Amino acid sequence: MQHSKRDNTWSKWGIFLGVAVALGALVVVGWTFMQNRFQPGSSLDADVTIGIDDMPQSLDIRSDSSAAAERLLVDNVYETLVTVDQDNKLQPGLATSWKTSDDGLTVTLTLQSGVTFSNGHTLDASDAVWSLQQNVTNKVADVDELGDLASVANPNATTVVITLAKPNPTLLRALSGRLGIVYDSESSSADYQRKAIGSGPFTVADFQPGHSLKLARSDTYHGTKAASNVVEFMQYSDADALSKALTDGSLDMAAPVSASTATGLNGKDGLTVKEGATTDKVLLAYNNGTDSLLSDEQARKAFRYQIDAAGIASAQPDAAGIASAQPDAAGALGGPISLLEPGYEDLTGLYPHDENQAGQMFSYFGAQYLTTVNLVVPEEYRSLAETIKQQIERQPRPTVNLEVLSDEDYAKRIKDGKWELTVMSMDGTDDAGIFADPDSMFHYDHTEAQQAYADARAATNDADYEARMKAYARLISEDAASDWLYTRKCFTVASTKVSGYPTSMINRRMPLAGLTVK
Repeated sequence: MQHSKRDNTWSKWGIFLGVAVALGALVVVGWTFMQNRFQPGSSLDADVTIGIDDMPQSLDIRSDSSAAAERLLVDNVYETLVTVDQDNKLQPGLATSWKTSDDGLTVTLTLQSGVTFSNGHTLDASDAVWSLQQNVTNKVADVDELGDLASVANPNATTVVITLAKPNPTLLRALSGRLGIVYDSESSSADYQRKAIGSGPFTVADFQPGHSLKLARSDTYHGTKAASNVVEFMQYSDADALSKALTDGSLDMAAPVSASTATGLNGKDGLTVKEGATTDKVLLAYNNGTDSLLSDEQARKAFRYQIDAAGIASAQPDAAGIASAQPDAAGALGGPISLLEPGYEDLTGLYPHDENQAGQMFSYFGAQYLTTVNLVVPEEYRSLAETIKQQIERQPRPTVNLEVLSDEDYAKRIKDGKWELTVMSMDGTDDAGIFADPDSMFHYDHTEAQQAYADARAATNDADYEARMKAYARLISEDAASDWLYTRKCFTVASTKVSGYPTSMINRRMPLAGLTVK
């Protein structure tokens, strides 16, 4: 009995010590959690402030066609059926997978289960179908990108079936943007201009049109929770004020910023400048209309030879370097499709800078025909336009009448077709098709090009579409429909304490779920 009592005594002491150790461990864990939870700058309570230069006037992406609304809200507040990564490649979004029929007329998407909106309502295939139908009914911005929809159905809660009247090889791409957002069909009467009901990692905590947008972490998000508690966007219309706010710590980050702002802040203590790729293409556009000198194929080609696109690209601080057939052509483009778009091919070798060749081709034209060309640009392209003018006027003729216009006057001149040359940018995946439209601003009317683009649009799979777009791009570049100079890169400036932010394609979308401050 004595032995048994001693065993009981030791047993009680063991229980006591075990409880004490456990309580001590809980205290340590709790203290550590509290330290991490409430210590300023920890990942659990991080508040990040971002400077931007364009704030939307409305949160309703369906009616506000501005790039700002889509860039700030998609991937953060709203999710799309399909998404894209930093290389502009399609990736699963709300749809975990998809399948396209052999004839390209049926696309079947399988949705995630267990997804809810920020108001607690369940998100399922019926919401996706309703959202697509609303896009068509209300003629949402860019709705034509959906193609010829025959029907949209949800045979069950996780399946969406889209049936097309004819193939649309870029449908999935369209579903990665504003047209692929899934809205809550039970909240159709909500004021989406001032509030947002999404399924993303953030909710809208506050919105001041044209001034600020505050996002708060959604603790009910179905995926990995956002690393920051609050992300606030502040609009800065003045670049100097933006730079000052970054250097004095008022801002944690700014994106995207201009090349000049990035250059001015490069090397500043406590700041990091990062570059990323975009699909933004800068071109010397030609007016191919019948009343323009550029309606003549020989004239267009002569200008292509005369303009030193490689030299221009190498001198531009926002030009992205790409692999090129010409060692000295880093950053040059040569065609209507950028490196991050389907169908890209290095076309810089088609018209290498050759003033002798250009001079011979210009000499074919009589003095009365080849006199003056009008180069009209907005203020942002003044410097580049002056360089182009100087390059063209190395030939005895033509002379260049350069006009730098206000945005309003510039838009009117372009619309009226009273120009021969202009400098502009095109920023969008698959936007090369505009050259197949004779009624576009370029007035480029080429039957073979139109057929080549129609063939690409009839593709029933990604491989065929890419190959056909490559053939189309080469055709219109060989015919010198315009002179594509270079692809832009984008810039982000952030505190060295900030991490988890994207650097590419941020002029189009800015997913910030991983953003945090040390």
